[in-house]
Amino acid sequence: MKAIIPVAGIGSKLRPHTHTQPKALVPVAGRPILVHIVDMLVSGGIHDFCFIIGYLGDKIEAFITDYYGKSNINFEFVVQEPREGIGHALWCAREAMRDEQEVIIMLGDTILNLDISDFLSSKHTVLGTKKVNTPGNFGVVEVNEEGLVKRLIEKPQIPKSNLALVGIYKLTRPQAFVEAIEGIISSKTKTLGEYQLTDALMLLLEQGEKMSTYPVNQWYDCGKKESLLEANGILLNEEEFMETSQYNFPNTIVIPPVSIAGKCQIENSIIGPNVAIGGSTIIKNSIIENSIVGSFSKLEVAVLNQSVIGSDTILEGPSQSLNIGDNTEISFSSLE
Repeated sequence: MKAIIPVAGIGSKLRPHTHTQPKALVPVAGRPILVHIVDMLVSGGIHDFCFIIGYLGDKIEAFITDYYGKSNINFEFVVQEPREGIGHALWCAREAMRDEQEVIIMLGDTILNLDISDFLSSKHTVLGTKKVNTPGNFGVVEVNEEGLVKRLIEKPQIPKSNLALVGIYKLTRPQAFVEAIEGIISSKTKTLGEYQLTDALMLLLEQGEKMSTYPVNQWYDCGKKESLLEANGILLNEEEFMETSQYNFPNTIVIPPVSIAGKCQIENSIIGPNVAIGGSTIIKNSIIENSIVGSFSKLEVAVLNQSVIGSDTILEGPSQSLNIGDNTEISFSSLE
C-alpha cells in the first residue's frame, strides 16, 4: 500500500509562521506535524510514500530526505502547480496511484489518534470521520441504515449530517479513483472555487463504490493556532513527556508535561505545563505554559500562555522596578 500525502498548501491561517516554513513542518509536541503523520503510517506497515508539494516544497523535500533518508521507507515528490484544491493535488499524483492495489490518502496538516492497523484492515474503501458541532465547515458524510456512505458533500450550507471527514481515506480501487479525479478535472467540476476530493469520492460512489466510515475520536486539524496548541497539549500527555529529571536548569522549575530539545539554556524560569521548546533556545527570567517555542530563539522576561513562537526569534519582555504602598491594586493585563 502506498500513502499519498498532500502538503502543498500555503497555511494562511497559521501565518506568520508559514511565511517562512511549510505548515506541515510546524512543530507539535517536539516533532513536525509531518513526522507525526509519517510515523503513524509506518507503524501500520506502510513504507511507500508520495508527497504532493507546492508552497515552500523544497523545504519539505529537503526535510524528508534528511530525516528519513537512512530509514527503510521509500518516498517520491510530485509538484502541484497551480494549487487548485485537494482534488487537483491528487490529480497531479495520479501516476503514483494508478498501478497500486490500495492507497491511503492523509492530509498533511492533520494529526490523528487512531488504531491505524484496524483502519487499514477494511476490505473496502473507508473514510475517517468524526461527529462535529459545525459540520458546515467540513466535508460531510451521510450514511444509510446499514452504515454505508450514501452521499458526500463539501461544506454544505444546510448539513444533513454531523459526520465530518477528518482527512484520512483508504481506497481499495485506486485506478477507479484516478478515473474519478480525471473526470472532475476534465469536466471542470469545482466546488467553492476548487477541485475537491469530496466531489471525486462522490463520483466514485455514484459508480457503485462501496464505502464505510471509521470513527476517529481524536482529530486535530493543525491549520490554525488554537487546534495546534490543543494537539500539542494532548500529545505531550504521554509518559515520555512526564519525566523531568533529565532537565537541570539553574533556578528553574519544570512542570510536566514538557518537551525540551537539546542544547537549550534556561535559567530563572518556570516552564510548563504543556510546553514544547525547540533546540538551542535560550530562556531567561520567564514563565511559559501551554505554548510552543521554536528552535534557536531567545526569550527574556517573557510571560507566555497559549502562544506559538517561531524559530530564530527574539522576545524581550518589559521589566519593572516598583515601590508600591498599602491598599494598592495594579494590573498590567491588557483590557478586553
